[in-house]
Amino acid sequence: MPSLSPRILSVLAPFSAIFSEPVWKKAIILLVGAILCRGKRTVCSVLRIMGLSSEGNFSKYHQVLNRDRWSPLAAAKILLQMLVRMVGENKPLVMFIDETLERRRGPKIKAKGYYRDAVRSSKSVVVKSTGLKWLTVSLSWRFPFSSRPFALPFISVLEPSERSDKAAKRRHKTTIRWTVQVIKWLMRLIKRSDIIFVGDGGFACGELAWLCLKNEICLISRLKMNACLYDFPPDSTPGKRGRKPTRGARFIGFRDMVSKNDLEWKEAIIEGYGKEKRRVSYISNTALWGADGFLPAPIRWILVIDPEGELDPIPLMSTDVMLPPERVIELYIQRWNLEVTFEEVREHLGVETQRQWSDKAIVRTTPILMSLYTIVCLIAGRLHEEHPIEITQAAWYKKKEATFSDLLKTVRKVLWKDSLISRKHVFERFQENREDLDMAPGLEGARDGPESAWIRVLIECLAAA
Repeated sequence: MPSLSPRILSVLAPFSAIFSEPVWKKAIILLVGAILCRGKRTVCSVLRIMGLSSEGNFSKYHQVLNRDRWSPLAAAKILLQMLVRMVGENKPLVMFIDETLERRRGPKIKAKGYYRDAVRSSKSVVVKSTGLKWLTVSLSWRFPFSSRPFALPFISVLEPSERSDKAAKRRHKTTIRWTVQVIKWLMRLIKRSDIIFVGDGGFACGELAWLCLKNEICLISRLKMNACLYDFPPDSTPGKRGRKPTRGARFIGFRDMVSKNDLEWKEAIIEGYGKEKRRVSYISNTALWGADGFLPAPIRWILVIDPEGELDPIPLMSTDVMLPPERVIELYIQRWNLEVTFEEVREHLGVETQRQWSDKAIVRTTPILMSLYTIVCLIAGRLHEEHPIEITQAAWYKKKEATFSDLLKTVRKVLWKDSLISRKHVFERFQENREDLDMAPGLEGARDGPESAWIRVLIECLAAA
């Protein structure tokens, strides 16, 4: 097992409870190697970076993913509990829900399907790709070293395609059914009502709305421009026979609202992604929203327009009618941070580069890499308590605050330092070549000696993201 600093162990140690001792020793090597590794996140790449390329029994590390007994759901539970403790009881839990496509091909990948690629598609061009569809839930949290909240994934669920379910003779589950199952799992673990789920327009459905209403939690999503909004039913007349109405008169549509100037439009300054301030106009009210054949659900609707006309009108909804409209708009804008997370796990943590073909390994590997984003952020947050996060600068990119690449570099530096300094033979080799080190350019005035300076430079190069 690699030697780890207390700050890193404090984040990784709780996960040892779901592994047996032999499996945990292999799992910690793969986890640390996945952080240090660059490029493809295959087991072989991890073993090379950990100095185990000459390991004869290398297949035992593959068995952690495709054979050994441990539960990814139990790992997600531990990670969620760590995040909830970090947020505390005085702040609401804001969670982002979204789907992402992992582009994978091959005859052995059974759960793959043919989906619209949101990254490569645009309004005018639709691009479809073959891959695996994942439903990811993340917690929004603002670290002291950042002005924007990070979207920290803690659970990712594979959604097999309809074709693969048909071939396996399984009942196919839609995205909404998977979302309902995940929310019920969350509610069993978290006995709190101050939870806010934020999703895009695909999660605006009556089933999810009523699930959140019954559990007294909030769902924020985007409505369609032709959504059906109704007034609340009038009071029933005493003695009148017959069925009581479930809704009142239908309101005018959102398209008609945009063209009306006699409505009570309000203006607000909303903080968007990157702390960009934007002036918007909105109108809001409560109504009954009918969708998907369910009973009309009571919601707060908000229609947001851009006074300058650059953006299309955006209708939003919230199942918490007491939530201020400005807060609903800001939370929906913050949902973009989950898209940033998806991009960074592909760029820095190797999602879509793994090459596992076993069904069990596929189900385990991607959620591990998604959760690794959260683990790195948690470790960096604890390291920041000792020393501020160093922001890497470049001539072509001036950064004012730390990004995920800086957090990853900070964690890598600590891991490499623990790994190199703990090895006695490293210093012995430096002592043998001390004369050559003394002559090295740039190290003549090193206060801590040329060998330590060389190690510092080496760690900087190894940790660069």
